[in-house]
Parts: sequence; C-alpha cells; structure tokens
Amino acid sequence: MASPVLLCTDGSDEAMKAIAAGLDLLGRDGDLVLVTVMDAPDEASLAGSGHAGPELTPEQYDQQLAQANETAKSAIGRAQTELSLGGAEVRVLEGEPGAAICRLAEELSARAIVVGSRGRGGLKRALLGSVSDHVVRNAPCSVVVTRRQ
Repeated sequence: MASPVLLCTDGSDEAMKAIAAGLDLLGRDGDLVLVTVMDAPDEASLAGSGHAGPELTPEQYDQQLAQANETAKSAIGRAQTELSLGGAEVRVLEGEPGAAICRLAEELSARAIVVGSRGRGGLKRALLGSVSDHVVRNAPCSVVVTRRQ
C-alpha cells in the first residue's frame, strides 16, 4: 500500500462532514483507509484490586465488548454508505483514540490524516481531551482538521 490517507470517524455527523471536507481537499486518488477506534471496556475491570471485587462480570464484559464492536461497525458502515467509501480499507482500532490513530499512521506511512475537531463532544471530550488535538500534535504526517460549520 502506497502512503494512504486515513479517514477517521466515530460515526457522528461531524465526522462525516470532516471526511467529506478532507476528501474535497485531498481527492480520492490513492489508497484510503477508513478508521474508527472501538470504545472497548478495560480488561482490568474483570479483576478487582485489594478488597474490591471486579467491576464487571465476564458476561458484562463480553456484552460491553460486543456493543463496542457493533458501534464501531455502525460508524464504519455509515461512512462507507454516505460517502461512497465501499472500496476503502477498513481498520477498527482499540485504545486511546488519538494515540491509536497516530500509531496506525506511522505503521502505514500515511501521507495524511483527516479528522474532525468535534465528535462526541461535551463532558467526555473535556475529561478525555481532544482526539484531534492529540493527532495534530503527535501525527507523523499532515493532518486535515475540519470544524463544525
């Protein structure tokens, strides 16, 4: 694969607009990789520490993992359908989103990353930090960030 463009989505309307804007700027020539990061439960939640028992039973963990996988598939499917990206390679990553995207960009020698400046937003964004900010500061390639219009 020659230097692909990573198109990042969390399934939100803002992510769809970001990918569309990025494709308008960069074009559809070359390899495209559609990327989402699965919000998987932490395996540590299966083991307790000290006097505390596990946070999740194995069944609850499996249920949350299945839900995270379905959410990731839905995000990818929406982008493939709405943006006619059926031919793009698909990658579902795990871990902290910004770091996972940057690792993939380095692994694939990506020429650019397209990411929106807002996705899930709200309190979760304030507590976890901005994915786009992390990507801009740490990516090994150019980053196209779009914002809500």
